[in-house]
Amino acid sequence: MASLLQLERVLYLVHGEKEIRAPLSQLYFCRYCSELRSLECVSHEVDSHYCPSCLENMPSAEAKLKKNRCANCFDCPCCMHTLSTRATSIPAPLPDDPAKTTMKKAYYLACGFCRWTSRDVGMADKSVASGGWQEPETPYTQRINKLLEYYQQLAQKEKIERDRKKLVRRRNYMPLAFSDKYGRGTRLQRQRPGVPITPLSGLILKEGEDQKEIKIEPAQAVDEVEPLPEDYYTRPINLTEVTTLDQRLLQPDFQPICASQLHPRHKHLLIKRSLRCRKCEHNLSKPEFNPTSIKFKIQLVAVSYVPEVRIMSIPNLRNMKESQVLLTLTNPVENLTHLTLMPCEEGDSHDINSTAKVVVPTKELLLSGKDAAAEYDELAEPQDFQDDPDVVAFRKANKVGVFIKVTPLQEKGRVIVSFKLKHDFRNLAAPLRPVEDNETSSEAVWLMHHVELDLGPVVQTAP
Repeated sequence: MASLLQLERVLYLVHGEKEIRAPLSQLYFCRYCSELRSLECVSHEVDSHYCPSCLENMPSAEAKLKKNRCANCFDCPCCMHTLSTRATSIPAPLPDDPAKTTMKKAYYLACGFCRWTSRDVGMADKSVASGGWQEPETPYTQRINKLLEYYQQLAQKEKIERDRKKLVRRRNYMPLAFSDKYGRGTRLQRQRPGVPITPLSGLILKEGEDQKEIKIEPAQAVDEVEPLPEDYYTRPINLTEVTTLDQRLLQPDFQPICASQLHPRHKHLLIKRSLRCRKCEHNLSKPEFNPTSIKFKIQLVAVSYVPEVRIMSIPNLRNMKESQVLLTLTNPVENLTHLTLMPCEEGDSHDINSTAKVVVPTKELLLSGKDAAAEYDELAEPQDFQDDPDVVAFRKANKVGVFIKVTPLQEKGRVIVSFKLKHDFRNLAAPLRPVEDNETSSEAVWLMHHVELDLGPVVQTAP
């Protein structure tokens, strides 16, 4: 159970822009490059935006316009759970006779977890279940929008200036005679008067309008602030009426201090993303476009292609004493796999965390192919692999138990060993390439992986 519930104790090395060690269940395998890939060495692409509550799907442009929030679903400002619409009946005067009343339906928002309702903050009930709810307005909305426009214009100017420098540097060799020969100079002179002839003038000014520069006023510092109330330090504090730090950070535009100032927030949208290998640009993971579907069109997870190493049993590890550790090797593919464990060479640049000496079996191991129906087939005959009992502890279906010998080299700390795992891989799903003489399209490729095991702490010897 050591690696079943503690995945970080068996790590595989990923060679990318930087070396990353991660559990096999968190890695991907590119079957075109035949290499492991982590989340930090792949390209992330957004496929679609959707609301996790109502599962409404929307394109990226619409999601950006709505600030990546759903227009119909709300989060509770107290406990961040999804709010639901509740109906109730309230008395209302008749339009013909105000003296008489009748019962009318009213709708409000309520949280089923903490019992917060929109009536707690004074939000008016609605006569229909759907539609927009009353939202507070920030007093700094105009200031923020003006700052956004100013910085967008500033970014556009900087981009145009960079493009102008690139274009001038590229065209500085073109002689004027070339323009006069083909009549380009005459066409350039026909532009409207007053506009300089620049290669990117069309990006700055449109026909019949001038560039309007947005000017903003810098914020002024204030020396005097409003004084605190006289009973600020003496009145008792009611913690149920004071907001927590998380509640305030969820509403940065208001920063509510009291619970009576909390208002429901529109639910944040989630995304479906696909992962692409940066080396060969093939997809490693691509989900279905429909938000209700949890299936994947492409899902090249590493546990489906690379043999998995797990720790089965660990004896008491003592300093400078050799112990025998039992590992399990699982074959995830359906064909027979040849596997070899190799020790790291002395001075290996990848072997930087080892604190113990490890002796792995030198013989080649054979792993049976994965067969989901094998354990239910009573008539199936077990294969005879003629295993060495000093190396192989047991064999069951596509799993093999292997002994390794570990000798800790430190008196304190955790015992970490490293070795290399070499196995063959047949890429049956890759596109066919030109087949040479004496070669098949599904030729086996030998892959090498650096594996690091955390076997736990060293047992202290009693004095």
